[in-house]
Amino acid sequence: MLTSSVRLDRITRDPSVCSGKPCIRGMRIPVYVVVDLVASGRTTAEILEDFPYLEVEDVAQALRFAALLTREELHAGV
Repeated sequence: MLTSSVRLDRITRDPSVCSGKPCIRGMRIPVYVVVDLVASGRTTAEILEDFPYLEVEDVAQALRFAALLTREELHAGV
């Protein structure tokens, strides 16, 4: 079960990176890009092949972040 205490240390927000959208580890890869790739049927292995600087836990945390948003358990900050 997901709760707001789920660790999301790989999800960052910085006004100078991607206009402050939630990104993976401060890189210019917004969380929504990873979630969109999973939603379109891409596997974690395929995503990591296309984005070799990402790690398995980056994909997992992007999905956890999205899940928490849909449960309205995240607010203004990460």
